[in-house]
Amino acid sequence: MRVFESDAIRNICIVGHGAAGKTSLTSAMLFDSGAINRLARVEDGNTITDWEDEEIERKVSISCSLAHCEWNKRKINILDTPGYRPFLAETQLAVRAADAAVVVVDAVAGVEVQTEKVWEFCNEYSLPRLIVINKLDRDNASSERSLVSLEESFGRGAVPLQIPLGIEKDFTGVINIINSRAYRYARDGSGRFQEEEVPAEYQDELAKIREKLIEMVAESNDALMEKFFAEGTLEQNDLIEGLKAGVLQHNIFPVFYSSSMFNIGIAQVLDGVTDLFPSPATVGKVTGTDPKTNQPVERAISSKEPYAAYVFKTIADPFAGRISLIKLYSGTMRSDSAYNNQTKGKSEKFGPLQIPQGKTMIPIGEAHAGDFFAVTKLKETTTGDTLCDPAHPIVFSSVTIPEPSITFAIEPKSRGDEDKISNALARILEEDAAIKYTRDPQTKQLLLSGSDQLHVEVTVSKLRKRYGVEVVLKTPKIPYRETIRGKADVQGRHKKQTGGHGQFGDCWIKMEPLPRGGRFEFVDEIFGGSIPRNFVPAVEKGIVESAARGYLAGYPVVDFRVTVYDGSYHPVDSSEMAFKIAGSLAFKKAMEEANPVLLEPIMNVEIYAPQEYAGALTGDLTSRRGRLQGMDVKRDIQIIKAQVPMAEMVTYSPVLTSVTGGRGSYHMEFSHYDEVPAHISQKIIDEANKEKKQEEE
Repeated sequence: MRVFESDAIRNICIVGHGAAGKTSLTSAMLFDSGAINRLARVEDGNTITDWEDEEIERKVSISCSLAHCEWNKRKINILDTPGYRPFLAETQLAVRAADAAVVVVDAVAGVEVQTEKVWEFCNEYSLPRLIVINKLDRDNASSERSLVSLEESFGRGAVPLQIPLGIEKDFTGVINIINSRAYRYARDGSGRFQEEEVPAEYQDELAKIREKLIEMVAESNDALMEKFFAEGTLEQNDLIEGLKAGVLQHNIFPVFYSSSMFNIGIAQVLDGVTDLFPSPATVGKVTGTDPKTNQPVERAISSKEPYAAYVFKTIADPFAGRISLIKLYSGTMRSDSAYNNQTKGKSEKFGPLQIPQGKTMIPIGEAHAGDFFAVTKLKETTTGDTLCDPAHPIVFSSVTIPEPSITFAIEPKSRGDEDKISNALARILEEDAAIKYTRDPQTKQLLLSGSDQLHVEVTVSKLRKRYGVEVVLKTPKIPYRETIRGKADVQGRHKKQTGGHGQFGDCWIKMEPLPRGGRFEFVDEIFGGSIPRNFVPAVEKGIVESAARGYLAGYPVVDFRVTVYDGSYHPVDSSEMAFKIAGSLAFKKAMEEANPVLLEPIMNVEIYAPQEYAGALTGDLTSRRGRLQGMDVKRDIQIIKAQVPMAEMVTYSPVLTSVTGGRGSYHMEFSHYDEVPAHISQKIIDEANKEKKQEEE
């Protein structure tokens, strides 16, 4: 495998809403460039970047996958990403590592909810981007409608560089606005095309769109604006250079047209990637933090600089072990060498450097600044770590993964599988930071949390297929909390006399509520030594442990302040344990007086569905104790925003599918905790007490 210098590399991520054709586009790019010898299809389960069993079976991307190709003497590193909400954490990892983005939009659906979400990711990491309106071959496809949706969502900067030749079953190619040439494709998937004159019927449209492009390019540059006003147009060289500058400055987002199914227009997309996107050398520098001073520090993206690299993803392979995908920002790294993990403060021994082509690994001797590569079986290194020269330290920022929004209890089908579950999940957690796995200390249940039910189900399937561990999913557990609305002033006194030393601890505490989100505060107002200083932390510990066990229904108590202000002790019988028990007793007494209540998580919910279903959906949300926050309409799609208790959303997905005939979608994020209505609260408490009684029996 040839090693490329920084100026000959393009690092791109393919992003967009689910089913827009990102993986198919990636496959066509790899085929047309000669990286693979046949046009693979998602439907056939043979694409390079959807290689996991779950991806092949479900026909959706679940993880970001790395592939590469050569085009116009440039190496293109391609990160194919998921487009469905449960797996967008993977897309964040890819956007963080890329230098530019190809945003794929379905020519029938236009801009969809996750298109807007991934666009926000690109804004967050300041990525230049081009847009591919894909699936022009489909029934009801519309380039005009898609362009309108792009302008409504992303502004005037979404400017077409092409005109499609035909539409739906007659889509056969594209007209290039820049050079005024037409490219007509064979519809056999070969990617072969003929360059020809622009047909007469397209000349007026070509002139109109070219004029708009020239105006947008002129607007993005003062010098070009002066030329435009003086001459009424721009010369070809000015247009091309101005377009490149506009893309880099995020003023212009060129729009291309394609059919990845029939391999039409892909060669022009590849030209756009190599001609319009920056190389790592053009990006020029990267910013990190000096670990000694915590101040920002810049590093030039150059092979001549000290080495500095970022681990943007980890793959847990049951056979190869841990595979670390790495972006080298500066310097050169070689196979079979030792490198410093600055994040962990450890030295790592690298084996062979490899370049992934999906799941296939291609060995290389070395990598240069700006390139991607993989290393297997690193002992300490995980996703988000920085590797750098210890003499020139730098730490790169990692991705903040959203907290899971749904939790299931899991049980092994076989008793002996409990230890295997923990080991297997530990491996899966290495590659999927959006999954959480804990054991509830009170119920002893194993809890698996993810972004939604599909995310958790995919994880369970990985457990079975990769590691031979089968588990049963129980109803999602709602993470209720408990808090107080009143105040209390109580004594916690623990006195026990035995044959030898006794036990004595005595404390007086005040308990009062904190604002929602205030968690827990402990205030020490002991004066005069009524409780020795070394016993005060034991009082706090007793309170904290009791709060974790809950009072009403076994859920953690939050948003309260405890002030310990008096007490007494015995010079012989007092101990940390005695005061810990006294603190626990004081907590229970205080809860009796402080008007305890249950809290439930409230979710921000956005529902997207055709307008005709709005009435049925809002009525259903109201029945789920939802509070409507607003409604909006985008391109005949009704957007309903509401705040709904998580407990009411557990069963929502099949209901939405049923009501809208599968045409609706939704996503939700945690908003805040709020009090549970009294009549529902009592049912929850009764059920919790019933379960506790059954466990004791």
